[in-house]
Amino acid sequence: MWSVGNLQLVVLLALTSRATGLSIPLEVEQLPTIITHTSGPIIALPFDNTVTVRCVARGNPPPEYRWTKDGKDFIPPHITSNSTDPTHGTFVLPNKHLMQFQGKYRCYASNKLGTAMTEEIELIVPGIPKFPKEVLDPIVVKEGGPVILKCNPPQGVAPRQIYWMSISLQHIEQNERVTMGIDGNLYFSNALQKDSRQDYCCYAAFSKIRTIVQKTAMAVVVNSSETPAERKPGLLLPPGVQTEKVLLKGEDLQLECIPEGFPTPTIKWMKLGDKLSPRTKYNKFKKLLIIPAVEERDQGKYMCTADNTVGEAVHYFDVIVEEPPTWLTGPPQSQLTVIGTDVHVKCSVTGKPPPDITWRRNGELLRDDPGNNRRVLDDTVVLHNARPEDTAVYQCEASNRHGSVMANINIMVINMAPLILTRDNQEYAVVLGGDITMNCSVFSSPPSAISWVKKKSSKAIDEERFFALQNGSLQIISAEKNDSGKYVCIAFNSLGKTEVTALLDVKDTTKIVGPPQDVQIISGTTAQLMCQTEYDKSLQSTFKVVWTKDGKEIPFSLEKNSRYFVDNGMLQIMNVNLSDQGMYTCIARTSLDEDNATALLTVLDVPDAPKNLEISELESPRNVRLSWVPGSDHNSSVTEFIVEYEESHWDPGRWKELQKVPGNQATAELMLHGHLDYRFRAYAVNAIGPGPPSEPSERYKTPPAAPDRNPENIKIQGHLPHQMDISWEPLLPIEQNGPGLEYQVSYRKLGVEEAWNDHLVQRHSIVVTNTPTFVPYEVRIRSRNSYGWAPEPKVVTGYSGEDVPTTAPQDVAVEVINTTVLRVSWTPVPPATVRGHLGGYNIHWLRKRNLLNPNKILDERQFLIFPGKRSHAVVPGLKPFSDYRLTVSVFNKKGNGPNSDPVTFNTPEGVPEQVPVLTASNAQKDSILLVWGPPLEANGILTGYLLQYHLINETTLEVVDSQERNITGAETTQLQLQGLEEGSLYRFHISACTRAGCGPPLAEESNTMTTGRVEGQHSDFSTQGWFIGTMCAVAFLTLIALMACFLQRNKGGKYAVKEKEDLHPDVESQGMNDDTFCEYSDSEEKPLKGSSLCSLNEDDTVGDSLSQDSLVDYADGGGEFNEDGSFIGEYSGCKHRASVSGPSGPSLVTA
Repeated sequence: MWSVGNLQLVVLLALTSRATGLSIPLEVEQLPTIITHTSGPIIALPFDNTVTVRCVARGNPPPEYRWTKDGKDFIPPHITSNSTDPTHGTFVLPNKHLMQFQGKYRCYASNKLGTAMTEEIELIVPGIPKFPKEVLDPIVVKEGGPVILKCNPPQGVAPRQIYWMSISLQHIEQNERVTMGIDGNLYFSNALQKDSRQDYCCYAAFSKIRTIVQKTAMAVVVNSSETPAERKPGLLLPPGVQTEKVLLKGEDLQLECIPEGFPTPTIKWMKLGDKLSPRTKYNKFKKLLIIPAVEERDQGKYMCTADNTVGEAVHYFDVIVEEPPTWLTGPPQSQLTVIGTDVHVKCSVTGKPPPDITWRRNGELLRDDPGNNRRVLDDTVVLHNARPEDTAVYQCEASNRHGSVMANINIMVINMAPLILTRDNQEYAVVLGGDITMNCSVFSSPPSAISWVKKKSSKAIDEERFFALQNGSLQIISAEKNDSGKYVCIAFNSLGKTEVTALLDVKDTTKIVGPPQDVQIISGTTAQLMCQTEYDKSLQSTFKVVWTKDGKEIPFSLEKNSRYFVDNGMLQIMNVNLSDQGMYTCIARTSLDEDNATALLTVLDVPDAPKNLEISELESPRNVRLSWVPGSDHNSSVTEFIVEYEESHWDPGRWKELQKVPGNQATAELMLHGHLDYRFRAYAVNAIGPGPPSEPSERYKTPPAAPDRNPENIKIQGHLPHQMDISWEPLLPIEQNGPGLEYQVSYRKLGVEEAWNDHLVQRHSIVVTNTPTFVPYEVRIRSRNSYGWAPEPKVVTGYSGEDVPTTAPQDVAVEVINTTVLRVSWTPVPPATVRGHLGGYNIHWLRKRNLLNPNKILDERQFLIFPGKRSHAVVPGLKPFSDYRLTVSVFNKKGNGPNSDPVTFNTPEGVPEQVPVLTASNAQKDSILLVWGPPLEANGILTGYLLQYHLINETTLEVVDSQERNITGAETTQLQLQGLEEGSLYRFHISACTRAGCGPPLAEESNTMTTGRVEGQHSDFSTQGWFIGTMCAVAFLTLIALMACFLQRNKGGKYAVKEKEDLHPDVESQGMNDDTFCEYSDSEEKPLKGSSLCSLNEDDTVGDSLSQDSLVDYADGGGEFNEDGSFIGEYSGCKHRASVSGPSGPSLVTA
C-alpha cells in the first residue's frame, strides 16, 4: 500500500444505465452499431457511371452484413464476404443495367449478440422524359373566348421547369390575360386576334439530367368579331367551387386561381376568419399566392375572387398542414445495465397524422410478452429483471403517410470488473501555468469508483487546482513546477479493482520576446517581419514558428516561384502586392503551448482607377465639368488627378493630358475645343506613382466655332537678299474648332507704310519677294475658319533678307601679350554696311615661319570667331618665336565680309619644353654620368641647361642638401657629375633653357657606389652599367630625333587650310560682351565651338599657361602678362602695325 505521505483524491464515477450516447470500447464484446449508411432516396442520374449504396457498422465480434430489396433477400453484385472488412456492407451498381435494381433496400449488420438495421433506402432510376408523338388539331376560338393549351409534361427528375415558346425559341409573352399555370398549361382568359399562330410549343427542362424536351407545336386560330361580347368571370383553374390542399410543414404553400372572362378579370385573395400571413407573396399577376415555409397556423380556408365589370367568380381552398414523424426529444439512446435491473426504452415521436410505432428486436418484430419479462406498451418497451440474454439491438420505427423514422437502440445487460483503457505509465507534459488533464478511462458494470494519489509527495494537494472529473480523469489548473511526478489512478467496483500510473512533467512556457513590428512597404518590394522566441529546449523537436495572415496560415514552399520565406523566425514576403496587406501573426508553437504576436503590414501602392465618370455642362457646351468617384488610395494620399482626353477626328485612339487637379478634388472644369468628339478618362497619382486610368467616359461632342487664338512663334527671315520669309507655328488640328481653316498674313514697312498688305493662305509660311535688303517690317497673322475670325492678333517686327557685309574692319592692330597670346583691336564697320544682323568678327592668322628655321615656309592657318558687336579680342594658342600674319573680317547670317589689311608680327621666345629623357649611369663612389636629350620644341634659341641635384635621406626621403649647375651650350647632352658623396641617393632635375628662361624639369634618381662595388666593376668595361646606360640613351635620342624630323615634315599637313569664309555660327543666340567668347580652329575647315574661352586642346598647355581670368581682364584693358602668364610690367604693351621686331620685346608696327 501507499506510504503515509501519499495524498489522495477520491471521486465516485456516476456511470448510469441511462447514460446518453453510450460508448463501449471495442475491447469489450458489444452489439453491432451502424455508424454510416446511405440515406434515401437515391436518384440515379444518366451521366453517373455508378451508384454506390453504403452501409458500415462496428461491433465486437465484427458484424456481418446482409441486404434486402423490397422485403426480399438481395445479394449485391461483386460484394466481398470477408467479415473483417469494415466496408464490405457497401456495394456499387453499374449504370449500364440500373433499371433492374430499382427498389427499396435495407441493410442488416449482425454478430452473435444481435442485429442492427437501417431504414429503407429507395433507389429511383428515372427514365428519359419524353412527350408522346401526336398530331394536334388547331384550336379554333372566337375572339374574346377562353383558350387552354395543355402541356401535360412528362415526369422526371426534379426540378422540372416548363416554358412556352415559339419554334424560334421566342418566349410567349405572359400578362394578366395570358398565364402559364403550375400544371404547365397555358391559359388565355380571353383570346385576341393577335394570339393566332401556328407554333405554340411547350418545353420541359430537367436540369439534373441536363435534358430539355419539346411537345408538338400547337396552332391557335382566333376568329375575329367586330365587338367581342362581354362575359362575366369564370375560373379556368382550379375547377369547381372548393379545393382541399394538404401539404407538409415547411413546404411552400401555392394557391392558384386563373380566371376567364371579357374584359380580363382581376384576382383578389383573402383568408376567411383571419388576416393573410405577412409572409404572403404574389406571382403571375396576383394569380398565384405563395406562403413560404408553411406553418400550422397557416392552415385554414382561403378564397380567391375574380371580377370584372360584368360580375365575379369565387373559389375556396381548404388548406391542411401536416408533418411526417419526428423525434420529440431525439431518438432513444442505447443503454448499459447490470443484470437484474429493469430497462425502459421509450420512443417519443410526433407527427400529423399521429404515427404508428413498430418495435423490432434484432430486426424481427417484437410483440408484447408479459410471461417472458418483455412488455411492448405502444411507444415503450420494458424489460423486467433484465438478463444477459436480453442483450440485443431493439428497433423503433414510427411512420405515417408522409414518411417514417427509425432508431437502433443497443441494450447491453452485463456485469464486469473495472477495465482501465488508459495505457499504464502514460507520460503527460504541461507548460508552467497551463492546465493538464490526465486520463483514466474505465469501463465496468456496475460503475467503478475512481481515486487518484500522488506518489512520494509531502505537500498538501491544492484542492483549488486539482479536480477529479466525471469521466475519471484528473485535471490540474495552473500547473506549478512541483506538480511534476508520478500519479496513480485506482478503479474498483463490487467485482474487482485495477490501477494505472501517469507521469507528469511541467515545462517552461513558450514566449515571443521580440514581437514583429507594424511596417509599411511599397508594392513590388520585399517585406520583412522579425519574431524572436524562447521555449523549453526539451521541446525543440516539436518547436516551430508558424505565420498566419488574417487568421489563415501562410503556406510555405521551397519552389522558386514561392513568395514566402522563413528563416530563424523572420518572415520575408517577396514582390509584395496589395493582397499581402493585413494582420500577420507570428505563432511560436510547441506540442504543449504557443505564444503569438501580431503586426500590421500596410502595403503602399499606386491608387486605383477612378470610377463613374460623369460629364455635365456649365456655361456653354465647350465648358463642362467632369466628375468621378476616387478609387482606393492604397494607404498613400492622392496628390493629384490627371484628366486625359481622346478625340475621334484628328488622332483617334491616342490619349493626351488635358488638366491636373488637386488630389482632394473629384471634379475638373474643362475648356474644350470645338467641332470634336471627346472621350475622357482620369487617373490618380500618389507618392508611389500614377495609378491605372479609369474606364473612358461616354463620348461628348462639341459644336463648331471660330478659332480661339492666332498662330504663335512667328519667324521673319530672309534667305535671299531681296525677299522676306514669314513662317509661324500653325494651330493644332484640335484648335481649328471647325472646317475651312485659313490664315490672313498682313505686313507693312515699319514707320513707312500705313496700309497693310494682306494675303489669305492655308499653309503656315509665305515668301514676300522684291523687298529691300534688311528693312524692318511689321507683321500680323490672324486665324479664321468657316465659323468666323479669331481675336485681333499681335503685331511682331522683323527684317527682310540679308546680304553679305560690304566693308572690312579698319585700323587693325595687335599687341603681343606673351609668347602665345596677343590682343587684337580694330575699328568696327558702319552698321549700314553689315546689311543684316551683325554676327561678329572673324580673326584669321597665318603662321608663316618658325624663326629658328626662317627658310622653311609653314603656312599654318587658324581662326577664331568672336560673336557680337566688339572692337577688340584676345587670341590665345600662338607658337613662340614665330612669324605671323593676321586679318579681321565682319560676318552676318549671309556670310563674311572682305578681310582687313593684313598685320604681320613676331611672337617672342618662350621657355623650352621638358627634355624627353634623362638617365643616370656609370655610378662611381663620388660621381655619376648624366645623359639627356634636347627638347623637341625649343620655342627659341637654346642657350643651355640648368641642372639641380639633391642629396636624399634614404630613410626619411627628405632633401638633405641641394645644388644647381648651369650647363652652357645647346649641343651638350651629357655630364659626368663629380664631387658626390659615396654610397648616397641623389635626385637630379634638368631643364632646357632659352633667353626667355628655363622649361619644366625632368627628374631621375640614382645612388653613388661604395668602394668595394667600384673595384668589382673594373673587371669588364663592356658590362659596366654606365656604358650600357649611355648606349641606351644614344639609341633612344636617335629614335627621338627621327620622330621629330618626321613630325616636322608632316606638320603642315596637319594644319592644312582651305579658304572657307562662309562657315559661321548663329550669332543671335551667343553672348556679345566677352572678349574671349569665340570659336577656334587649327584649320579653317574645322572651327572649334568655344564657350567663355577657346582652348586649343584641353590636353595641351596653351603657350605659357595663360589663365582665363587673366585673358578677360587683359581684354578689358587691365594688366599685363609675363611669358608664363603672370601679371608683371615687363612688357610695355606697344601695338604692332606693319611688322614686329625680334624677340627682344614688343614694338609698335604700322601696317
